[in-house]
Amino acid sequence: MIAARLRSASARRPRGAAGAPAAGVVVGAAARGSLTPSGYAWTGKCGAAAPVVLRSRGALAPLSLLRDGAPTDQTESSMTTLGIIGSGSIGTAIARLAIAAGLDVVLSNSRNPDTLTETVAALGAASRAATPEEAARAGDQVVVAVPLTAYRSLPVAALQGKVVLDTINYYATRDGHIEDLDSGRITTSELVQAHLDGARTVKAFNNIAAFHIPALARPAGAADRSALPIAGDDAAARTEAADLIGRLGFDTVDAGPLSQSWRFEPETAAYAPAYAADPAAVLRGWQQMVDDLRAGRAPRLPAPDAGSALSAARLGKLLAGAERKLTADRIVA
Repeated sequence: MIAARLRSASARRPRGAAGAPAAGVVVGAAARGSLTPSGYAWTGKCGAAAPVVLRSRGALAPLSLLRDGAPTDQTESSMTTLGIIGSGSIGTAIARLAIAAGLDVVLSNSRNPDTLTETVAALGAASRAATPEEAARAGDQVVVAVPLTAYRSLPVAALQGKVVLDTINYYATRDGHIEDLDSGRITTSELVQAHLDGARTVKAFNNIAAFHIPALARPAGAADRSALPIAGDDAAARTEAADLIGRLGFDTVDAGPLSQSWRFEPETAAYAPAYAADPAAVLRGWQQMVDDLRAGRAPRLPAPDAGSALSAARLGKLLAGAERKLTADRIVA
C-alpha cells in the first residue's frame, strides 16, 4: 500500500528548464530494437533472421506521495555540480535542465572526452567533458544514463557514497536475457545497486521519453507541473534526489525501496505513454513497429508526441494500482 506524504513546494522559480531528447525503449520480438523518444531512426535489416535496432528519442514511463514541487534555486542547496555518465538523449536532456537550473555539468561517455566536444560546446560554459570516473568524482550527485549492458563498467569506487540516479531500463532483445529480471526476482535497479557497492542508488528518469523531459519541465508551483517517480533503499538519498529533480522542473512521487521500482518499469501504467497527449496512439505505434519488424517490413515510426502534464496525485494512483510487466508480457521487450 502506498502511503501519502506531501512535501510543500518551494515558491522560487528556477532559472529555466530546457532540455533535449531522452530515454530509450527496446523493440523486441523476433527482432532486436530500441526506442528513444523525439524523432525516430532505425538501423539494421528487417526480418526475424537479422536483429534490427530502432531508435526514437524518448522514453516510457510512474509511492508514498512525495510532492517535492519546485525546482530549488541553487542558493537553497549545497549541490553545485551534476555528473552524468552517458551522453545520449536522456543524459543530454538532463544536462540541459541542470545547466538551466544553475548547476555545473560534467558529462562523459563510453568513448573519450574528445568525442563530446560539439555536445559540450552546445551546452555552454557550465559544462565540460570528462571520463566516467572523472564525472563520478566531480558530481555531488551522478546520473547514470547508459544501456544495461554497460552497467558493469560503471566506476564503483568513484561512486561510493554518492547519490546515483539510475535511468536504466532492461530490454532483453538489446541486453540479452537475464533470468533474475525476466522472472521478476529483482528489479533492474537492484541489479545495478548490487554492482555499485557503497553507492546510494535512486531510480529516476527511466519512465519518461527523452523529448518529454524538456517539454514538460516547469517552474515550482506551476499548475501544469508534472511528476516523476523515484525509488531507492536509502531514504535520505531519495530526499536528495527529489530536491535535485525539483530543481530540474518536476515534482516527485516516492515509490519506496528499489524492490518497488518495478511499478514504473517499461509498459506499466506509469511508463512513458502516461506523459503523452495521446497514450493510446503511442501504444498503437509500438505495436505497429513490432508487427512491421516481425513481418520483415521497414518499421513505420510514430511521430513524437507533444506531451501532457502528469500530476503527482495522478502518478501516485497509477503507481498504487500498477501491475508488474515482465519481459514476456511486454509489447516491446
